[in-house]
Amino acid sequence: MTLGCKWRYFRIIVILLVLFILLLGSFLNTQVSLLVPLFSGQESFHPVTNIMFLKTHKTASSTVMNILYRFTEKRNLTVALPAGQLFHLGYPWLFLTKYVEGFKDLNGTFNIMCNHLRFNPTEVEKVMPNNTFYFSILRNPVAQLESAFVYYKGYVPAFQKTKSLNEFLASPLKYYNETLSIKNIYARNNMWFDFGYDNNRRGEGYVRDAIREIQWRFQLILISDYFDESMVLLRNTLRWELDDVVYFKLNSRSEKSIQNLTRENRERVKEWCALDWELYRHFNRTFWQKLRAVVGLKRLAREVALLRERQRELMDVCIQDGRPKNKTQIKDANLKPYQSGEADILGYNLKQHLDNETLARCQRMVMPEIQYMAHLYSQQFPTNPPKKIRLQ
Repeated sequence: MTLGCKWRYFRIIVILLVLFILLLGSFLNTQVSLLVPLFSGQESFHPVTNIMFLKTHKTASSTVMNILYRFTEKRNLTVALPAGQLFHLGYPWLFLTKYVEGFKDLNGTFNIMCNHLRFNPTEVEKVMPNNTFYFSILRNPVAQLESAFVYYKGYVPAFQKTKSLNEFLASPLKYYNETLSIKNIYARNNMWFDFGYDNNRRGEGYVRDAIREIQWRFQLILISDYFDESMVLLRNTLRWELDDVVYFKLNSRSEKSIQNLTRENRERVKEWCALDWELYRHFNRTFWQKLRAVVGLKRLAREVALLRERQRELMDVCIQDGRPKNKTQIKDANLKPYQSGEADILGYNLKQHLDNETLARCQRMVMPEIQYMAHLYSQQFPTNPPKKIRLQ
């Protein structure tokens, strides 16, 4: 072989080696980015562990709560749980520290706070550390109100005498009376109410000031309509691992219980729930701004794909038949979700013959919020009477 031929072969080998290294580097960068977000400095290796999540209603917040409960157990953290036999932190009344089990006795703060409450910042700050990360989640008010109507149909006076949400929206003031019952909060601007504000008040200045205050108090507002994107942003912001935000949908309904709104009534929701609509519009914009700044759209697409791939893997490992079941099909009573109104809330059956470690992990991922809260309560306060669980 001539010297020229040897030189050509050598150059080809070098080029192939360089291409291999570049491809390998790209692959490793993708995988490493799932474990360690792109932050600089030593702080990037320490996940955020002091977290207050304002759990809004009918916004996929039960799934977020499950993620936080699992993180609590993984990191051996403390969680601010409802006192005694309560299941909410005083909701619908403004939050007070007396609603938290052990607050006085422990004489200290908790790591995680994520049960339903009506936000009252001065009281919440007494329960949580100074460096707490505050976040919440919103949903398009059209979908949120539809879900609330079905879920609270028999509970909310404004909904009880109507056959459908379409009928209600045709003349809402015929059914809605803001002074009749506190239960009517679910019928109008419920997300606004959850943040601690008056859900019946109007005025551009009032709305502008309230949204400005929410933006100041909460470092992050997620959007449930883009739930996977929200989980990617949350993971990167909190410096968590991929598996910390992998989820199965919880407290979701069967398709048959979903009501279809007319185009006209979809627009009426935006007027009837104008406060929620302004809230959603504002934080939907800031959500995408933060995604671009923290993650970037190209990396976002990769991480969403990897999140969904991991979800499929765990679904295949954990879930019998790979899909949720209705209440009559769920075999384990401990995994049956609470049923409300006309909603057919779905749950899961786990595969049989899982090893103990896998079984425990799968159980945590599908455990409904009431059972999970009762489980954590017994762990955190073993000498207290356990929570009495009712599923209807």
